[in-house]
Amino acid sequence: MIERILGEIHANSSFLVTTHENPDGDAVGSSLALAGYLKALGKDVTIHFCDAVPDLYTFLPLASEVVQQLPERDYDVCFVLDVGEFRRAGAQINQCRRVGKFINIDHHLTIDNFGSINYIDPAAAASGVLVYRIIKASDWPIDLPIALSIYTAIITDTGSFRYSNANPEAFAIAGEMIEVGVNAWDISEKLYESQPQERLMLLALALSTLTTSSCGKFASLAVTLEMYARTGATAELTDGFVNYPRSISGVEVAVFFREISAGFFKVGFRSKGKVDVSSIAAAFGGGGHHNAAGCNLKGSLDDVKTQIFSHLEKAI
Repeated sequence: MIERILGEIHANSSFLVTTHENPDGDAVGSSLALAGYLKALGKDVTIHFCDAVPDLYTFLPLASEVVQQLPERDYDVCFVLDVGEFRRAGAQINQCRRVGKFINIDHHLTIDNFGSINYIDPAAAASGVLVYRIIKASDWPIDLPIALSIYTAIITDTGSFRYSNANPEAFAIAGEMIEVGVNAWDISEKLYESQPQERLMLLALALSTLTTSSCGKFASLAVTLEMYARTGATAELTDGFVNYPRSISGVEVAVFFREISAGFFKVGFRSKGKVDVSSIAAAFGGGGHHNAAGCNLKGSLDDVKTQIFSHLEKAI
């Protein structure tokens, strides 16, 4: 599969690199690492995200080159990274007819095989790992800018190596990126020690919604549009909120309800390992990994909670 991808890279000249809506650290890091590699080869590269790069990741090389408006031009190849479902790449990509072929690179357990080439490995800790494998297979030397993006992709998707996907390969690649020149503390400071005050104000409101099931096996938090208005915070500042209910002793599954428009919620699930939350998300039209998954639901917060909690009670 990697050789096929390298063949397409060498045979073509213009590339579009994109990822999912509301991009996280792996989405941003893997995309920028791949784009950096393609640019180093002298390729014509456009990096497009349907949503802006979160402030948290703007320190990464090439982050300033990401565009939200897809240029009116043709591309030989479009790399789509970490999306899980093709629709999550956004309407502009979904409706694009200016691409010769799509190459799908992902590590989600549930995934649309929409590409001409689908490089999928759920055992990989992050999509950034797959990009690393591609670059290494080409014998191209990884420089510091690319290393920064790969390291960020891995450290964020493994929860700073706390999650079960922090396998030996993830540690080995991270160590290699440090050998290239990545400063581990500098990255950690940027990711975890530089949060805006609005995030803590929003977290305080979210924690007031903490709910734990009668069985003690699942717990939840919620963020509503009204909370954003009260604090001046944005959706990107909710990253990591789901870890608070998951940290409760005895809880196996944490749920995070985030209102993305009036009466429309994004539901995120996190498991400690015993429960496959990808199957729970799939029951509501979503998907993801064994330990991290999500779906979207319409209705009031109470209605959405009722649906999810009812299903969880049966599943757990």
